[in-house]
Amino acid sequence: MTNHKSAEKRIRSNHTKYLRNRYQLKTCRTYIKKVKKLTDKMAAAELLPSVFSMIDKLAAKNIVHKNKSANSKAKLAKYVNGLTPGVD
Repeated sequence: MTNHKSAEKRIRSNHTKYLRNRYQLKTCRTYIKKVKKLTDKMAAAELLPSVFSMIDKLAAKNIVHKNKSANSKAKLAKYVNGLTPGVD
């Protein structure tokens, strides 16, 4: 165990940050799955900017690598652009 109060506080704060990061990452992954499940182009296009924003925030906070975020956004955009409009 730790001997210093500052080390104990660091352990607590690291755990809190870890939980927050995992929650944000899991939430983003859930929304990515929602977009991939959609078959209507209009509905997917409406949801896409908010998902892109989530991915950008994760990359800015170094929760995911910037190249992974760019790759995820490119794949999502390609998927949504490939959908046919009006199909439900």
